[in-house]
Amino acid sequence: MFKKGEKSYSIIKGKCPQCHEGNFFEFPFTFNPKKITKLHQSCSVCGLKYMIEPSFFYGAMYVNYAITVAISILTFLITKLALDLSMLQSFAAIIIVLILSAPINLRLSRILWINMFVKYKSPLKK
Repeated sequence: MFKKGEKSYSIIKGKCPQCHEGNFFEFPFTFNPKKITKLHQSCSVCGLKYMIEPSFFYGAMYVNYAITVAISILTFLITKLALDLSMLQSFAAIIIVLILSAPINLRLSRILWINMFVKYKSPLKK
């Protein structure tokens, strides 16, 4: 389903956006706040420097904001319309869902952001 050369492969697998081989994050998925967004300095396979420019990943905050808004709206619609919860219960559910999804959102926003700027380069055949 996800093949090398597609952006979705890099995003879902957490791989380098250029070669789809090296790991993007230093640690596998974790809830440890100190390890959630730790990146390698560069790809161990192709050498792509992940911090393309100083403060490059500040732009990922906008992606994270969009993801958070989408999750909030979806949670509200599910709790209010499908489960028929009160307004207070719906907002409590939104807060809980956002807290639980924060590590996923942080990692996802960074990998989405770098994939917007870096293209896949297939390895040269020898």
